[in-house]
Amino acid sequence: MNLARDIVPTLHDLAEASAAAITPHFRSNVAVENKGGERFDPVTAADRAGEQAIRAILNARFPDHGIVGEEFGIERGDAPFVWVIDPIDGTRAFVQGLPVWGTLVGLLHDGQPVAGLMNQPFTRERYWADDGGAYFRGPDGQTQTLRTRTASLANAQMATTTPDMFAAGLEQTSFDHIRSQVQTCRYGTDCYAYCLLAAGHVDVVMEAGLQAYDIMALIPIIERAGGRVTTWEGGAARDGGRIIACGDPAVHEAVVAQLANVAS
Repeated sequence: MNLARDIVPTLHDLAEASAAAITPHFRSNVAVENKGGERFDPVTAADRAGEQAIRAILNARFPDHGIVGEEFGIERGDAPFVWVIDPIDGTRAFVQGLPVWGTLVGLLHDGQPVAGLMNQPFTRERYWADDGGAYFRGPDGQTQTLRTRTASLANAQMATTTPDMFAAGLEQTSFDHIRSQVQTCRYGTDCYAYCLLAAGHVDVVMEAGLQAYDIMALIPIIERAGGRVTTWEGGAARDGGRIIACGDPAVHEAVVAQLANVAS
């Protein structure tokens, strides 16, 4: 399968369809439900409508492909090609009217991330990657190739969604240590931070407690732009967990080494 020919047009169609389903709910005081758990885990009609719109297209075009979605579970999970969907990554931001949420759609082939999309319809920003590279399209409609930037840890710009995502003990200590090494750290960014890293505006993203659908679509975008994204231990990031992403591979190597020292 040629990703640029066979998959990228579908990624764009999924972005448009999910945007049409989700955007009318944004800043509309949409009803919010709590999925439960220790932390507030919101879901809205927009989340469900966005995933349903994506699934309808995928099931029509690729009936033999698998689908894993945050809201409606797994279909054909053992298929060679599996789509991984988070219709609104950053639902907390969504319900507060903050435009740092995004729709994530990724494609696995034999368990490996091969293509990904992050669409932010309110700001009209779209990031995607195939086997040829990583790309951005903004409000002007022009497509640009994404490249990360080189940096040192001392002058790195870091981002994470919230310091509350790090559990007391080793996770919090590890985060505090890396935060103390960088120039500055910003919060409240969700998936948007990873795309800004791919675009060369952010240097380090450090998070914990992620699900596969939170990160899978972002892996090709970061890696095809020249960055690295792994678990804190340096393993594959596709299953989520504790994630570190860096635009500069040398910075990534340094951060992973420091995390190992903190844990030892």
